[in-house]
Amino acid sequence: MPPTLRNRLGVITSGSLVEGLCARLEGRESVEDMRVGKFVVIKGEKNEFFSMITDVVLEATNQKVLADPPNGDAFIHEVLAGTSTYGSITLKPMLMLPSDVNQGLLPPKTIPRHFAQVLEAEEDDFKRVFGLEDSTHFEIGRPLDMDVPVCLDLERLVERSNGVFGKSGTGKSFLTRLLICGTIKARVASNLIFDMHSEYGWESTSEQGGFVKGLRQLFGGEVLVYSLDPATSRNRNVPLDAEVVIGLDQIEVEDVTLLQDELNLTSTAAESAYLLVDRFKESWLRALLAMDAEALNEFAESSGGHAGALSALKRKLEQVARKGFVKESAPAGVIDRMIDQLEHGRHVVLEFGRYSDTLSYMLTANVLTRRIRRRWVEKTEQYIRSKNAADKPRQLMITIEEAHKFLNPAAAKQTIFGTIARELRKYSVTLLVVDQRPSSIDADVMSQIGSRVTALLNDEKDIDAVFTGVSGSASLKAVLASLDTRQQALVLGHAVPMPVVVRTRAYDAEFYRAVGRPEVTRQQAQDAIDELFSE
Repeated sequence: MPPTLRNRLGVITSGSLVEGLCARLEGRESVEDMRVGKFVVIKGEKNEFFSMITDVVLEATNQKVLADPPNGDAFIHEVLAGTSTYGSITLKPMLMLPSDVNQGLLPPKTIPRHFAQVLEAEEDDFKRVFGLEDSTHFEIGRPLDMDVPVCLDLERLVERSNGVFGKSGTGKSFLTRLLICGTIKARVASNLIFDMHSEYGWESTSEQGGFVKGLRQLFGGEVLVYSLDPATSRNRNVPLDAEVVIGLDQIEVEDVTLLQDELNLTSTAAESAYLLVDRFKESWLRALLAMDAEALNEFAESSGGHAGALSALKRKLEQVARKGFVKESAPAGVIDRMIDQLEHGRHVVLEFGRYSDTLSYMLTANVLTRRIRRRWVEKTEQYIRSKNAADKPRQLMITIEEAHKFLNPAAAKQTIFGTIARELRKYSVTLLVVDQRPSSIDADVMSQIGSRVTALLNDEKDIDAVFTGVSGSASLKAVLASLDTRQQALVLGHAVPMPVVVRTRAYDAEFYRAVGRPEVTRQQAQDAIDELFSE
């Protein structure tokens, strides 16, 4: 669009590529219309620079005016505005848009000249930068001051682990739903969702008090609902596909070390557990729980262990055995079938019901994900050997809430989730981490997160953590701090061409229709379950 038809906001007066550019506003422009996070286009000689406002400043050409301000007379204010007093904005160039619209978008490597025009960004600019919704591009929201979609590249999204961050009450669960719905609709990945608070599978309440649809209602038989607590799920009229039970022989030492803080285990607990593994193999936990005081002493003497440490380990692991979903032995069929469904392109929501405590959540998530990791590594190695596309494992995204419990600096180095975040991208497994305290997540893990959707955060440590590994983050911190409490987010990373602040897409009836699946009733869901398990 020719610059004469656009609204000119001002001209560039100073700045640098590293520190950002300063533009003087036109006298008719109000500084109150210049919000942090707003996008503008700088018209250079050879390129247009798509830029974000990162600061708004009041300036004066004559300091005497500030020393003796007018007494509030509106006429005097009008006379001084744009001459003796004026506003300026600080701009961060995000992308260079070559004059030839057929050329691709470029990262800024230079800056425009003095007095280059600063123009209001228009719909065509956003469409050129963020594209339009299609089979693999999904609308996450719209710019704060414009009604044009901002789309994520879903294929790039699932290539790496991603994060949804924000303080309590900012709508993290709804942002997570949007991302998961996008990947299901586009069929770019299978999803495993550890649903700690029963929010994703079937309908749940919103913060406004109404009800919102779950993934099973939106996508039918493509989404399966498993539960550790079938009674609670059925009380909510949730059509269940299967109950998940964990046997004592399925719990490994690595799962126990993950629970060190929850069970208050000593530093010698792992050593004692490995002594049991050496003797009893996969039945180590069952054997420990069956020992009385005499048997513990005999085992300690024969293995070189400490009877007191073994007794303490037994006492604390009895908390695990008392969980209703932990049995003496359990068939591996349910878990194996769940993994099979993920391999074949279906999506699984695992509800925890009354077992939503941290101990149950961490134990279950680690046991299941460790098995998944083994399966995907085997499939990848088979694909490398055969080079047959049919052997290539399907992309899998695992969603975990309260992610810092698995990915804090101590746990991330020893849990399967830390391994996935750091290493399993090459095996087609990534994480979607959801957390309100990103500062508690290991810095190495945060640096591996490809795309970040961040709602309002207040804590400085959390804000710093979100920008771990992000270049030019200083100017973006002010943008993040200026977000509203709800339905606004800063999106940045691998899945978008540049950081952008959006009004997040509403999870409502219009969204349900856009997903493109007919609504699923409880009876239809139950019929699909019966058909699935009669195969």
